[in-house]
Amino acid sequence: MTAAWAADEEPQTQNIAHNDDVVRARQQVRTLAQRCRLSLVDQTKFITAASELARNTLVYGGGGELRSGLVEREGRRGVAAVFEDSGPGIPDIDLAMTDGWTSGGGLGLGLSGARRLVDDFVLDTEVGRGTTVTIVKWAR
Repeated sequence: MTAAWAADEEPQTQNIAHNDDVVRARQQVRTLAQRCRLSLVDQTKFITAASELARNTLVYGGGGELRSGLVEREGRRGVAAVFEDSGPGIPDIDLAMTDGWTSGGGLGLGLSGARRLVDDFVLDTEVGRGTTVTIVKWAR
């Protein structure tokens, strides 16, 4: 991860195995974004990115886990979400990060769109091992 979990609290964990879990994941990151005092615009950006990544975890990764919480780096505070699955992995990262490309029937805004909406974006994937995506939005 690009930051350390805040010392004053533990990250929250949410399984992502059903469509209802995507909604719960979105609610979880919304609460954290509000607690971090992100602006309304930054809250919306972070929640949108997290929602897309939660759906990707379910649809393409076959389900997985979200760990989220407040983070700190160099005196700054932010909110982070780590989406992890044990799915097939992404065979062509460059293609997957291309605007407009989709492996399914969606709009192709998933990974590249999520990357644009957050301050830090780290993608770790390997075919046969799964995918982990970490996002962070920093309070201004």
